[in-house]
Amino acid sequence: MKLNLLILLFSILGIHAFAQVSVTPISTENNPASENLVPNESFERFSSTPIGWFYKGSHFTDVMKYWSSATGTSPDVFGKNVRVPSQWAEKGFGDQKARTGNSMVGITVYGCEDGKPHCREYLQIQMKEPLVVGQKYQVDFWVSQLPNTIGVNNLGMAFHDEQLYEKTEMVLDKLTPEVVSANVVKAEGHWVKVTGSFTAKKELDYLIIGNFFKDSDTTADEKTSCTLKYAYYYIDDISVKKADPIINVPVKADDLCCLEVEKGDIIQLKEIFFDTDKAELLPRSYVELNKLLTLMNRYPTMIIRINGHTDKLGGHDYNIGLSNRRSKAVADYLIQHGVATNRVTYKGYGSTNPIADNETVEGRQLNRRVEFEVISN
Repeated sequence: MKLNLLILLFSILGIHAFAQVSVTPISTENNPASENLVPNESFERFSSTPIGWFYKGSHFTDVMKYWSSATGTSPDVFGKNVRVPSQWAEKGFGDQKARTGNSMVGITVYGCEDGKPHCREYLQIQMKEPLVVGQKYQVDFWVSQLPNTIGVNNLGMAFHDEQLYEKTEMVLDKLTPEVVSANVVKAEGHWVKVTGSFTAKKELDYLIIGNFFKDSDTTADEKTSCTLKYAYYYIDDISVKKADPIINVPVKADDLCCLEVEKGDIIQLKEIFFDTDKAELLPRSYVELNKLLTLMNRYPTMIIRINGHTDKLGGHDYNIGLSNRRSKAVADYLIQHGVATNRVTYKGYGSTNPIADNETVEGRQLNRRVEFEVISN
């Protein structure tokens, strides 16, 4: 049984917000239409079957769908199909049940000065849409402290404009969190909610969760009964939502949904995202694809072909196959959302139609693209 009664008793912690941001909690019940911008917010979806624990950030990134590690360290995954190594199970790792569903993750957030390996771990995800400048957001995430570990403050959320992968195993102290717990989070064996609000100052895509302060700048509550000299928290149910009033974002002149198109036009889709070497659309892609749906509705007889392209890295046949699968994923999205099958086809060109120099990183990035070509309108 979930600890719902305890949740009601331990729901709100002290919050400090940076840059003069108000921290008064806002009830999401007053804004039921506001969508949670965090995909896989409860860690229930996996990219591959987890069979054990992870020791590198890349392991976590490969297993947990849409989430990644921002450093070389690895957050831990807990669920019914995950085996916790015996030496860690003996310390109580995995005894806590997920707040909702079957799965959750855990991160170390303190203990560098006592020599704890992987003393900082961070969760990272690309949100469904970027932050809107001037928009106020309500953010929440639930935490539960591993018993016999140190309780600390400074659990927080930061935002960034690109995906991070720092080789460090230490503190990401160059990031400034928008919301952070001012008080020590005491939550041994139960769930509490870290919650606050902030107003966006930049269009940022990525959310990162962890402790962004050095041990010397973190308040620790080390009881005499603590047998583990570090801080470790389970994390579950993460939410980033727009708070009232909702800002209407102006439509740019070159926005996809507003284009005038003619037969023969080839138009690049600006923000289509896939994981490396994979063909599954990431949720951030839906913003651009929904604009394409709007355009298709505005031109109800238009027929298009989705063209996929790669850079020159990899073999010819592999690149043709990858670009074909990616263009098919875009076509499938359109069809699944109401576009008739006879209005959209797809084709993968691999690296045969570059638009930039494949010998440079920048050029290869430009060559990795998805376009739509107007066959008739």
